[in-house]
Amino acid sequence: MSATRRRLVAALALVVTVVVGLVVTRMPDSAASDIAGDALYAVAAYLFVVFLAPRVTPLVGGTIAAGWCVAVELFQLTGLPEQWGAAFGPLMLVLGTVFDARDLLIYVAAATVCALLDAAVRRRAVRNSGESQG
Repeated sequence: MSATRRRLVAALALVVTVVVGLVVTRMPDSAASDIAGDALYAVAAYLFVVFLAPRVTPLVGGTIAAGWCVAVELFQLTGLPEQWGAAFGPLMLVLGTVFDARDLLIYVAAATVCALLDAAVRRRAVRNSGESQG
């Protein structure tokens, strides 16, 4: 897949992920909605990395996405995201509010799944392009 096509696919998938994430934020607060929101946040981070750097490998993309999510979660320990979110609500969607150790596991798991799926899609695309040329 060309870099341009990969960037376009990532952008479209990112828009869909953000919309689904906004829907999840409107759901009643529960463990399921919290986990879904965290997973979607990691997926969005992965897609954003691919959008910015479409030639990035799945391993590097997953590592950057997971690293971003973990850094944001740890930043919540300072209390600043909660204060800033109280002053400007939409910021809560990016920085969250309070630290939850469970979120760290969800972020890493979701970023790993994204990287594995991306790697599988890329392998299939390479295999298919080789078959069509032969």
